[in-house]
Amino acid sequence: MRNPVLPVSDPPLAGENDTSDGKGVDDRLFKGSAMTKRGAYAALSYMACAVMLVLFNKAALSSYQFPCVNVITLFQMVSSTFFLYSLRRKKIISFIAADSFSGSGSTSAFVPLKTLLHTLPLSIAYLMYMLASMASVRGVNVPMYTTLRRTTVAFTMVIEYMLTGQRYTRSIIGSVGVIIFGAFFAGARDLSFDFYGYGVVFLANITTAVYLATIARIGKSSGLNSFGLMWCNGIICGPILMIWTFMSGDLEKTISFPYLFSPGFMVVLLCSCVLAFFLNYSIFLNTTLNSALTQTICGNMKDLFTVGLGWMVFGGLPFDLMNVIGQLLGFLGSGLYAYYKIIGK
Repeated sequence: MRNPVLPVSDPPLAGENDTSDGKGVDDRLFKGSAMTKRGAYAALSYMACAVMLVLFNKAALSSYQFPCVNVITLFQMVSSTFFLYSLRRKKIISFIAADSFSGSGSTSAFVPLKTLLHTLPLSIAYLMYMLASMASVRGVNVPMYTTLRRTTVAFTMVIEYMLTGQRYTRSIIGSVGVIIFGAFFAGARDLSFDFYGYGVVFLANITTAVYLATIARIGKSSGLNSFGLMWCNGIICGPILMIWTFMSGDLEKTISFPYLFSPGFMVVLLCSCVLAFFLNYSIFLNTTLNSALTQTICGNMKDLFTVGLGWMVFGGLPFDLMNVIGQLLGFLGSGLYAYYKIIGK
């Protein structure tokens, strides 16, 4: 009896969606659409996982006052690698595009060393993105952090053009402009210039854009699907992050954390690890099926739901009129982008 195989992100080959009779294989949302049904599902899955993960991370860091963000990231990475190992051993998933599981299934055949080295730029980009993102939160206040991080869409468009030559229509560029305008409108009352803080946030924007563009590029040239890219990321980045947390003293703080074995905290941490696995999968899937820019736009769209649910669950979120209007403008720009992407303009 054959094991079920989970969906992967193998990009369609040239002409794969075309047949002589035009039946069955065209997976577009509708005629003329620039987005497939799988691409739409990937985008929606990413936003759902991202919102839920933020809430569980917020519960661990705020409600339980867990002091070590790096350790949570390490737990998530180790858990994801373990999930991938178990699923691959049982032949439920594949790491290689179009893998028929004809091999012996040994761990040495998971990903060839040459392919692992080929994904090294992706892992380096991920580490830079992760470290810069964590440092950027401490550099500026929350309104300006949100404002400056939303400009990632512009950096992503530039990086995609530099790496892949990707060009966008005026409709897409206009919708991105609305997002950026809304972001600065939302944070206009907090424009207190801090050279170091601004520099770190913009560095985080650049590394995020490079990371997403690298996913799209490596995903198409490595012969790996989303699970394979996640596996390489964990194998390369996991040991580095382990050394980092040990040297920074976070592991000692974790061992002495009073709620470490509390059932409530363990449930929150487990849910965080599971959601992180599906979030990483949906990021790879969304970026390879759609584009790095689409992934960035989805990140902006989920912010509205995150803010709303966070306010209802945790409370204490200060909003003024300009902030609300700016957030709505950003959501409008994201909606326009999704609309133009779907209709193919």
